[in-house]
Amino acid sequence: MGSSGFSWKLNDHPKLPKGKVIAMVVLDGWGEANPNQYNCIHVAETPVMDSLKNGAPEKWRLVKAHGKAVGLPTDDDMGNSEVGHNALGAGRIYAQGAKLVDLALESGKIYDDEGFKYIKESFETGTLHLIGLLSDGGVHSRLDQLQLVLKGASERGAKRIRVHALTDGRDVLDGSSVGFMETLENDLAKLREKGIDAQVASGGGRMYVTMDRYENDWDVVKRGWDAQVLGEAPHKFTNAVEAVKKLREEPKANDQYLPPFVIVDENGKSVGPILDGDAVVTLNFRADRMVMLAKALEYEDFDKFDRVRFPKIRYAGMLQYDGELKLPSHYLVSPPEIERTSGEYLVHNGVSTFACSETVKFGHVTFFWNGNRSGYFDPSKEEYVEIPSDSGITFNVKPKMKALEIAEKARDAILSGKFHQVRVNLPNSDMVGHTGDIEATVVACKAADDAVKMILDAIEQVGGIYVVTADHGNAEDMVKRNKKGEPLLDKNGNVQILTSHTLEPVPIAIGGPGLAPGVKFRQGLPGAGLANVAATVMNLHGYEAPSDYEPTLIEVVDN
Repeated sequence: MGSSGFSWKLNDHPKLPKGKVIAMVVLDGWGEANPNQYNCIHVAETPVMDSLKNGAPEKWRLVKAHGKAVGLPTDDDMGNSEVGHNALGAGRIYAQGAKLVDLALESGKIYDDEGFKYIKESFETGTLHLIGLLSDGGVHSRLDQLQLVLKGASERGAKRIRVHALTDGRDVLDGSSVGFMETLENDLAKLREKGIDAQVASGGGRMYVTMDRYENDWDVVKRGWDAQVLGEAPHKFTNAVEAVKKLREEPKANDQYLPPFVIVDENGKSVGPILDGDAVVTLNFRADRMVMLAKALEYEDFDKFDRVRFPKIRYAGMLQYDGELKLPSHYLVSPPEIERTSGEYLVHNGVSTFACSETVKFGHVTFFWNGNRSGYFDPSKEEYVEIPSDSGITFNVKPKMKALEIAEKARDAILSGKFHQVRVNLPNSDMVGHTGDIEATVVACKAADDAVKMILDAIEQVGGIYVVTADHGNAEDMVKRNKKGEPLLDKNGNVQILTSHTLEPVPIAIGGPGLAPGVKFRQGLPGAGLANVAATVMNLHGYEAPSDYEPTLIEVVDN
């Protein structure tokens, strides 16, 4: 970068030595919550993690791993592995989710990126379909983003546009759907005045149509598919505002659970089925309730329900919804461009690095850690090892996954003397937690704890340092709860299992024979999050972090 005076050289830490081997262990989906029978980490035998927590209090603490601490719009947004590892590696908080979409729309960058160029190829002869939650709730989507996409696409050659609108009533007041639909219809009318064939094609309530999550009920997605793709629904209307008003008149009707409807022309024919050659964009920026539809739109090989037709379309998500599945493969807004990550700095300062996980989290401990960047910074100083994950089974069948193999690779790397940093991700508590199988998740947590033991034993042997943390919560709370925190029951009186990530903080522990005397977690950073870990690790390697990094968690007290 030359003239700007930029240098990769880090300043030496005034009190901490260089050259220690550091094990950087990330337990995936391992949060801290009240001990009870649904906290699989508490139920499981985890003597190593327990000893870290109950050992020296100045060497164990909690950090935030959700919401604004990892760049998500609100503190109601649970953490995820992609944004978590971005923060751990980058040492700064980058806009993620809705904020990222806003920036891309404001700058117009969204229209220059690959995703938009891809769907644009359908504008000449096909229809552009926009599917998403119609509200200003800001949790899954925002009406103003839909309005901007309508405007931007119509100015860039979209001649035929169909909107498939899902009513909300969950993140916003029940009944607000009428006003949102009127706003949308008003915008579409203005486009029609400009000669663009733009109209609402279908709709339905978010909890009954399309927006299921964690493969809870595929019928929800099928009802949406039938209306959006096949143009078939039990209710037919010629006008979308009238549709919402009429369906809301039914006894017990509400926005969340409106039945699916299609808009038809004067001949009773649906105005907007999805056909070969069309483009489809799912507009929600939040992933959890779009993944199932994304699978149905993208996967040729699909058995969750009978799709009847599988149109050959160009499909893009607003964002990529799942970094592990790389789903969808096309998306309008790319992940943030993160520069000057801790990994790149450390390699430039001679810190040789080994990183390892199994397939499902290998990208997290490399690509996402390194700021959404593939490959090595310097192949002479880095080695990344991917252990193939079990395939063709759900992870609760073999809940130990590859924890042992990952730990063995880490142990060997530590004992080899070739590396200053050995970084791993142990996926068990997250991947098995997602299956909702509590017994298997307990086994998974023990397997992860066993793996941590093997790694810490190796650190003990070489006189090194360990940093053990997590990327977000999951296994520590496996039940859905009401506002009071009591478990929710289904209609048969059974508890409702929670398969998702959580809003809980995660632990971070430091230690090992190489840790200089007087190192402890400092007071006065109660709101610290995952982004504070990078500066901490740089300090333990003997360096000061760059000035714009989130502050380190540690201080060195002179004895």
